[in-house]
Amino acid sequence: MLAWLVGCLIAGIVMYGVVPTIVIRKRRILLFREGTAPDCLALTFDDGPDPYYTPKLLDLLKKYGVKATFFVVGRKVERYPDIVRRMVEEGHEVGIHNYRHISNWLLPPFWLDWGVYRAAAAIERAAGQRPVYYRPPWGHFNVWTPIVQRRYTTVLWTHILGDWNENIGTMELFRRLRAAVRGGAVIVLHDNGDALGANKRAPEQMLSALELLFKDEAAKKMRWVTITELRNAQTNKQISSM
Repeated sequence: MLAWLVGCLIAGIVMYGVVPTIVIRKRRILLFREGTAPDCLALTFDDGPDPYYTPKLLDLLKKYGVKATFFVVGRKVERYPDIVRRMVEEGHEVGIHNYRHISNWLLPPFWLDWGVYRAAAAIERAAGQRPVYYRPPWGHFNVWTPIVQRRYTTVLWTHILGDWNENIGTMELFRRLRAAVRGGAVIVLHDNGDALGANKRAPEQMLSALELLFKDEAAKKMRWVTITELRNAQTNKQISSM
C-alpha cells in the first residue's frame, strides 16, 4: 500500500511538474533566456536578499559600474526591505523568485498564485516599483505556471554555474564565469546560501570570483546590463537589421 501511494505521488509530480517543465523549456513558451546583442550580457542573482552578502555584492557592483537583475524571495524582502530599496536606487532591477524558495513541482495552483502575488507586493512596498520579471526556483514549472507567466516576463538563463557549491573553489568558478562571457548571455549566480542544496558560505567565493572577472580584460570589453537593457538591445539590433 505504501509503495502504491509513493508511486502515485511520484507520478503526480511528474505529470504536474516535470513534464510541463520539459515542454515549457524546450518550446521556450513565454520565456526570455538570452539576448542577441554581441556586446551585452546580463548578470542575475537568485535567492536574496541576504543581510550579509547582498550589501557586499552591491558594493562590488557599484565599484565596477555593473548593473544586474535580482530575483528575490518575497519573505526575505519583507525582512530586509532596505536592501531591495538600495538595489533599485543603484540602478539594478528586481524580479520575483516566489515568496518562499519552493519548487513549483510541489505548489498547487492556489499557493503558486498566492506566493507570486505576495512576493510582488513585498517588492512594490520596498522599492516603489511593481516587478515585471519572474524566475521560478530551480527553473521548475507546473501545469499552472503559464497562467502566472502571462502576468510577467519569465527569465531563465544561458549559464548556471554551480556557485552554490563552495567545493568548486574560487578559481574554478572564475574560469566558468570567464567562459560564460559572450554577447547575449544571461548568467545566474546566488547571493544567498540558505537554499536547499547550497552551502551557506558559498556566496563568499562567488564574490571573490566575480571581482576577478570584473578585472579580466575580456570582461571589461562587455556591457553588463539589466534584463530590460538586454532585451532592448536585442530589439534595437533587430530593428537596425530590417
